[in-house]
Amino acid sequence: MAGFKDPDFLSRQSAATTARKAALERFRANAADPALAERLAAREAASAARAEREAARKAAKEAAAVEAAAQEERERERAEQAAREAVAAAERERAEKAVREAALEAERKAARDARYAARKSRKK
Repeated sequence: MAGFKDPDFLSRQSAATTARKAALERFRANAADPALAERLAAREAASAARAEREAARKAAKEAAAVEAAAQEERERERAEQAAREAVAAAERERAEKAVREAALEAERKAARDARYAARKSRKK
């Protein structure tokens, strides 16, 4: 084990500093790369387009919910109107039936009275 030399603190510190400098130089070299800038711009544009589409979908969904609520309200109003019309029609039919029954009863009474009168006139 005589060949192994334990690096001292100063050598480790200088190695870390040179590694940091090398990483910084690589970052600066990549930042100056026009292809990287182009990729970042494309990524940003795609992100903005995605956010815009998401906002449009959200707005469309809200509009559809409002329209569905309005449609439901219209259907409820139509159902209530149909129920009111059915009640009115039933009342009207009941009134017409009562009038027909009264007219039929009056007609029967007139026919009966005519028969009685004819019978009386025959006896005299």
